[in-house]
Amino acid sequence: MKTLKTLLILGIVSFTFYSFTTILQDKWVVPEKYVTMKNPTDPAVDMAIGKALYSKHCKSCHGKEGYGDGPKAKDVEGDLGDFSSEEYQAQTDGELFYKTSFGWEDMPEYTKKMPDDEDRWLIVNYMRTLAE
Repeated sequence: MKTLKTLLILGIVSFTFYSFTTILQDKWVVPEKYVTMKNPTDPAVDMAIGKALYSKHCKSCHGKEGYGDGPKAKDVEGDLGDFSSEEYQAQTDGELFYKTSFGWEDMPEYTKKMPDDEDRWLIVNYMRTLAE
């Protein structure tokens, strides 16, 4: 009887922690320092490099036009977003840089594949051109 009671308590505590953790992870939270971070690159310069980097690292999932319809998109469980949407474009450059850099859920981290911050900023500049 004592073992059953202990297992029941452990089950309830485990369920509570699991539920709380799941709630916290339902939204992609960007730290404030990135939300207010300014893009150090000039969007008018090196756009071709940003486009080439996007084609190499992003297009396979996000698609040529950023609609989330790339060839690998069907293998991704989460929402890939639509880079042309007002909601997406309303994010700050710092938010996009953070998401591109560190990833979340199915979105991989790119700080190792592209260790140069400037490359990820150039991709942010290119993603801005996908607005409709």
